[in-house]
Amino acid sequence: MDRGMHKVVMIKRRTRLEDLKRRYNTIEQARFYVEHLGADFGDYVLEHENYYRALEEVRTTAGQYARLQEIDREYIPNMIFSPDDIVVAVGQDGLVANVMKYLDGQPLVGVNPDTDRWDGLLLPFEPGDMKRILPRVIEGKCTAKTITMGKAQTRDGQVMYAVNDFFIGINNHTSARYDICYNGFVESQSSSGIIVSTGLGMTGWHRSVMAQLKGMAREFGLGTVQEPDRSWDSDELIFQVREPYPGKATQADIVYGTVNEEKRLSLVSGMAEGGVIFSDGIIDDMIDFNAGMELKVSVAERRGRLIVD
Repeated sequence: MDRGMHKVVMIKRRTRLEDLKRRYNTIEQARFYVEHLGADFGDYVLEHENYYRALEEVRTTAGQYARLQEIDREYIPNMIFSPDDIVVAVGQDGLVANVMKYLDGQPLVGVNPDTDRWDGLLLPFEPGDMKRILPRVIEGKCTAKTITMGKAQTRDGQVMYAVNDFFIGINNHTSARYDICYNGFVESQSSSGIIVSTGLGMTGWHRSVMAQLKGMAREFGLGTVQEPDRSWDSDELIFQVREPYPGKATQADIVYGTVNEEKRLSLVSGMAEGGVIFSDGIIDDMIDFNAGMELKVSVAERRGRLIVD
């Protein structure tokens, strides 16, 4: 196997300890602050040490089979991936989702750096597994799950992808104002925003909204609410309107539905400022959604490939 013919891009992110150091300038000052509040600073240190031990093991193994490039998560939006790149994300489930939405079919390997700490729904491998799985990925003998992504596109051509979900609303606790068009029907709404989930994202933000609905249904004696289920490669999205307010100028009939080739979803912002669109919980990588901006949400043309074996 020619090492020079292949490239692995290893994605990492800052630990909590590194974030504390950035905030308080030194580890000693960070320790003083955390322990002054009665928290266990040792847990931050242990997490950091375990993470960097995992990074080093992945780094060493990858270097035996391919050229290695390392990049921090915060720089991913500006990264240009080659079609032949093999991408390895070492971190939590959220890191896998954050990386995947910038890929276009490249194989993505999720590595759990600390199995005692993270559940790892999207992290099927441990650092020691890299010696087994990386040659299989290079040789094309691995097994991958296809993951459907969502796509949000504004009228002026800005595009954002989501692996779990989109949030469309306002960046503070006031009400978002917009016109929503779904399946040929249009209404003006005032709400806490809209969540659009993929099949993978059904276990995320979508589930929390469903939990509230189930609790209210019990209180009102409406019986059991069946929670919808979608596969990770489902060819449709599901949207939910959070806390829509019916008033003289606003309606609350279009509050839930599926988005696919037949059922289309679009919105026009009525917010003078503060309107936002972001995906997978990363508000730093947002699109402004202010007065007059039109947005169309659909199933993306690209798919994610998560290596599972």
